[in-house]
Amino acid sequence: MLIGLGLGPGDRDLLTLRAVKLLKGADAVFVPGKMAYELVEEYCKPEVLDYPMVDDEAVIADSLIRNAGRIAQVARSGTAVLGIIGDPSFYSTFSRQCEIMLSHYPDIEIDVQPGVSSITAFASRARLSINGGFIVTDGENPDSLIMLKVKRPREVVENLKDQGYKDFVLSERVFLDDERIYSADELPETSDYFSILYARK
Repeated sequence: MLIGLGLGPGDRDLLTLRAVKLLKGADAVFVPGKMAYELVEEYCKPEVLDYPMVDDEAVIADSLIRNAGRIAQVARSGTAVLGIIGDPSFYSTFSRQCEIMLSHYPDIEIDVQPGVSSITAFASRARLSINGGFIVTDGENPDSLIMLKVKRPREVVENLKDQGYKDFVLSERVFLDDERIYSADELPETSDYFSILYARK
């Protein structure tokens, strides 16, 4: 198994309890550089993988394939953790590494464990209280939407379809005992207060 593990924004005190447990228990821990190495070295002996920060897609692809091969050596029979600064689901190299893993090693299971993202860390440090809608982008035009507290998901989805959105995932009570994740074809009429809807064009 490969686990993409969020290491938070760079402060060791912001590692989650789950992160520490996984770092200590993994058969091997991989990290993308010095910053991540220093975050986790108290709990394990990580191996640094090369993720070049360049614009050359061929160079990037070669490194991802090479890293996938190294990770697979562990993940086929044990637990490999790839520690990522921030959260592995937000603007992360992990998504590209997963694509390579799935295409070259489809037999290896992949899991993701969250970390404190730069988005929430920034709001905390800047003393911002964000209570309304906002846009997060890397400069590209957004093609995805995340809505909180979706009380009537089917109704909301029908309205979003009129705006060009096509793919939908609804979650209720994530990481709680009664967590539910719904695909677009199984959306309930009403949903819990602790609900999140993801939509993509």
